[in-house]
Amino acid sequence: MTINTQSHGAIDILNLRGRFDAHMAPELKNWQDSTVDRTHVVINLAGVTFIDSSALAMLVRGLKRCRQQGGDVHLCAMQPPVRIIFELTKLDKAFKIFPTEQEAIAAFN
Repeated sequence: MTINTQSHGAIDILNLRGRFDAHMAPELKNWQDSTVDRTHVVINLAGVTFIDSSALAMLVRGLKRCRQQGGDVHLCAMQPPVRIIFELTKLDKAFKIFPTEQEAIAAFN
């Protein structure tokens, strides 16, 4: 998996590609730890083909951290297999999920 980051004002945008699993979750944790003051995050999952429980745990960790500081994490552009995992685990109720990156960014304004 690869993580590409960019900013849109005060919003960090992470574009993830590949398998998001136990081997790649630490990379997201490192990003979270290095950006503690950044609390508005959009994670674009369009390029993610697989997600496992360790990756879900990292996303929940980031969501909790952001919300404790008055921010949020928006997810967008999920492929159907990834969306199914969020629905089965009921995490689609915890996260705000948007069809496009533009809609996820706009929801912060």
